[in-house]
Amino acid sequence: MEKNNYFVEGLQGAGKTTFVRRLKERLRDYQVFYEGDYSPVELAWCAYVTEEEYNRVLDRYPSLHKEIREKTTAEGDHKIICYTRILTETPGFHKDLERFEIYNGNLDKESFENVILERFGKWSGEGQIFECSIFQNIIENQMLYLMMEEEEILDFYRRLKDVLGDKPYKIIYLDVDDIPDAIATIRKERTDEEGNEMWFPLMIKYLEESPYGKRHGLMGLEGLLMHLERRKAIEHRLMEEVFKENGVIIKSKTDIMPEGVTG
Repeated sequence: MEKNNYFVEGLQGAGKTTFVRRLKERLRDYQVFYEGDYSPVELAWCAYVTEEEYNRVLDRYPSLHKEIREKTTAEGDHKIICYTRILTETPGFHKDLERFEIYNGNLDKESFENVILERFGKWSGEGQIFECSIFQNIIENQMLYLMMEEEEILDFYRRLKDVLGDKPYKIIYLDVDDIPDAIATIRKERTDEEGNEMWFPLMIKYLEESPYGKRHGLMGLEGLLMHLERRKAIEHRLMEEVFKENGVIIKSKTDIMPEGVTG
């Protein structure tokens, strides 16, 4: 019997990582892909480079050859470097590799969509669990950097669903009722040993410096909440209009596992 695949989605602070771990405990023989891992579908926190670009990276960082090669996977005429998994104090390394991500407006709309659709089209896995690999990072880029309208985003996901065809998958969407509370919780959780916030300032910078954030004057916590409310509305439409047969919405941070979760 063919095993299902699970995509766990939801806003920041929805408890996706915790839910993925619980899901893995239930489905012990499944393979898990966390954000930043090499994934057959997702490219968050990874550099997507040509062979020529890859060689230039190696030339720039000779002291990191071993680490870079260990965190690199070849796919056709590209290589994927999981650069955020490389622990180094080499000045500028992570910032340099960040420009090779497919997100943050680094690719135009057509190129971005082509990369996503091609990788999902080639994917043929089963028995896999993915953390925020089908909504979050793709939609953030579409909203904030490509400044796509809601109907454009839905149209893209209709095409993505067609690409997925009859592949076995289910999207489990963790629904956040109280977004301000979820953000307050994640702000407390993601601090350093001295209690300094690590996640929130970066998220705010990401929002404020995006083309959409600048155009609409999104600033600070208020701007973030406005953005997340809009994103939640889009994701709900996707679950209800596009992925109704392949998805389930449950309350975030629940101890209840949705019905039908089986290997």
